[in-house]
Amino acid sequence: MSDSSPAERFLAAQSARAHPLTTAFAGMQRFDLDPFQVAGCHALEDGRSVLVAAPTGAGKTIVGEFAMHLAMLEPGTKAFYTTPMKALSNQKFRELVDVYGEDEVGLLTGDTNINGSARIVVMTTEVLRNMLYADSPALRGLRYVVMDEVHYLADRFRGAVWEEVIIHLHPSVRMVALSATVSNAEEFGDWLDTVRGDTAVVVSEIRPVPLEQHVLVRGDLLPLFDDRAGVATAQVNRELTRLRSPQGQRYENNRRAHAHRSGGGREAHRKHRGGTAPARPSALQRLERIDRPAVVELLGRSNLLPAIFFIFSRAGCDGAVQQVRRSGLRLTTAEERDEIRAIVDRRTRALAQEDLAVLGFWEWRDNLERGVAAHHAGLLPAFKEVVEELFQRKLVKAVFATETLALGINMPARTVVLEKLEKFNGEARVAITSGEYTQLTGRAGRRGIDVEGHAVIQWSDGLDPQAVAALASRRTYPLNSSFRPTYNMAVNLIDRFGRDRAREILESSFAQFQADRSVVGLARQVKEKEQTLDGYARSMTCDRGDFAEYSGIRRELSDLEKLNRNDRTAPARIRQRRQDELAGLRKRMQRHPCHDCPDREHHARWAERYWRLRRDVQKLRQQIDTRTGTVARVFDRVVDVLTALDYVTVGADGTTVLTSAGSTMRRIYGERDLLVAEALRRGLWRDLDPAGLAALACSLVYEPRRESDGPGEYGLPRGAFRTALAETQELWAVLDDLEQDHRLPGTEPVATGLAKAMHSWARGVMLDRVLLEADMAAGDFVRWAKQTIDLLDQLSLVADPDLARTARAALDAVRRGIVAYSGV
Repeated sequence: MSDSSPAERFLAAQSARAHPLTTAFAGMQRFDLDPFQVAGCHALEDGRSVLVAAPTGAGKTIVGEFAMHLAMLEPGTKAFYTTPMKALSNQKFRELVDVYGEDEVGLLTGDTNINGSARIVVMTTEVLRNMLYADSPALRGLRYVVMDEVHYLADRFRGAVWEEVIIHLHPSVRMVALSATVSNAEEFGDWLDTVRGDTAVVVSEIRPVPLEQHVLVRGDLLPLFDDRAGVATAQVNRELTRLRSPQGQRYENNRRAHAHRSGGGREAHRKHRGGTAPARPSALQRLERIDRPAVVELLGRSNLLPAIFFIFSRAGCDGAVQQVRRSGLRLTTAEERDEIRAIVDRRTRALAQEDLAVLGFWEWRDNLERGVAAHHAGLLPAFKEVVEELFQRKLVKAVFATETLALGINMPARTVVLEKLEKFNGEARVAITSGEYTQLTGRAGRRGIDVEGHAVIQWSDGLDPQAVAALASRRTYPLNSSFRPTYNMAVNLIDRFGRDRAREILESSFAQFQADRSVVGLARQVKEKEQTLDGYARSMTCDRGDFAEYSGIRRELSDLEKLNRNDRTAPARIRQRRQDELAGLRKRMQRHPCHDCPDREHHARWAERYWRLRRDVQKLRQQIDTRTGTVARVFDRVVDVLTALDYVTVGADGTTVLTSAGSTMRRIYGERDLLVAEALRRGLWRDLDPAGLAALACSLVYEPRRESDGPGEYGLPRGAFRTALAETQELWAVLDDLEQDHRLPGTEPVATGLAKAMHSWARGVMLDRVLLEADMAAGDFVRWAKQTIDLLDQLSLVADPDLARTARAALDAVRRGIVAYSGV
């Protein structure tokens, strides 16, 4: 970044000002703050909100922690720290407890509630969204909100939640948005400035620990870029380019020459040079990748451990650990093994003994003692937390992980290894994006420990060094909104603001900002002018009557007189009708109680300003309404569906209001909010027992990874459950048709793949049998069980008393064993 860039000028201006709180906070840190961290803290100290976009591992969370620090310095104020995942919330909770103590820090993640009234509370973003819609008392005194990993608003399933929070937070709340480096940070910052007020944008593209890029070709780590002196710009290593050419066999010459220069293989090198036979197909085998234990050993010899191996497959991660285990490789000392066993036993002692064998505990612990582990969503959450702790303590040296590990969890390594540059996205194998590459390799390099981080790409047939270089060179990706109105969002907005104001709020979304930036500006103008209109209305208030009504009569009279003067060619009958209307208006005006007010003309001057500004507001509204593809149009379709189903209705005064069913929907969150609300209203689940309700709730939250996942209808509970399921599926079809008629996308069909297993679990069946029925890993089952608990918890709050009791009993039945255990 040049010295004359806007970002550099901003940093320089910030540093030139006195900021004692930032200076004191910086003195408490282990490292000197980088310029971008200082700039972010300065913005907060100046009373501004701030967006910080910086590479993974750059330390942007320092700015969020400064917000917590400021809250603790201001009596009576609170700070919330939001994350997109429960695992991140758990981790940040532990970190803040270490700083401020257990009494000052709370945790709210839906299924965990610890000290929720504390001055600092860590939570998932959905929890804060729900608190805002419920106008929770916990919001009182809230001064700072940190939104970590705010680029999650691009997530097509959950992204809308981030925008809802940003839009609905009280204007007095200062927000800290922490994002990965995105190419449109300024655009996102402009939107934040539009909806949140004064917001500083701090962008850094500098990694605190430089990243070296390598390609692993058989047993050699070759640099990706040619770093010879005299090369002005980074160029791909010519040796890698030759490997991809038909003369790739030359690689063997180079490799043997390298061995010769290193003092070995002189005779083999001489014989190779003397050979004249053409390369045989079998010779290409020399470029095949070495096995994983050999790669781990190579990294160990090169002092490049600890390392994270990203493998885009759970089975691949588990298989890699088994390969290392079978090889007999050990990466730990006897002292480290004792420490590992003590930590594992302490962190897992709450697990039932009968479940340990089912979970593969003994082999898992032995692998940890060898210094290797897997990390993926199928792993029991408690096991994942242990792996994270041991890796942070440098006791585990090699972790084989899926890309979920790259999503913000604090597990930096010296080296990141990518075995492939493509992954299965659910439909096909696709190349990873530059953003994903940046996120994954961002784990390499531990600040304060490593001089540099290392990214290693394993060679494979078809690997294009130029394509790899392009991925490594582009460190940014665009942030695009995934915001769309939902039924729950619609009823909450209507309840709090009314339909017209709700439309204006939606016009202020980042989705609309990107679709048509001018609409957001127009919506803000409307909001500002309406506030002015309220002031004008107060100024023309008359103690004798409704002066707005009186001024409206005067205005109508004036307009008609002007029309009558200018249109002298109108037929006599029309002119006579106008005269009659004028006489009627004059009579109404003279009879109005405000007509005899001594301050009438003073009020009238304010009224004239009022009507003139109101006309301007109407023109702005017309401009907004003529825009195509606005978010508010989708909102209108959602409201039309809600009206058709009697969740909202038009009151006597012409405003849209909630019915009792709409009030119930306010507290139902999730992809199937309409289906759940309608099933409750129709009483489809009233005859279910706790296990049956748990199974049905599971069918509403479960998303199979493939269409063929699960046993389908086979083996499902009979009786009341089958009846309730059939009626729920029939209701889904009716609602889907209604949504299609209103040009809305609808939802996926009810998925029963996990219903039988959840029914068994809720009835107390042992873990081994349940996991066999579920045909999934323990971690996956726990994840779906917790989502089932979330829905059951909602039902316990909004259903009729009998069903609410059943929901609470079902919740208690599901929350047992490994599901109940939390590593927090």
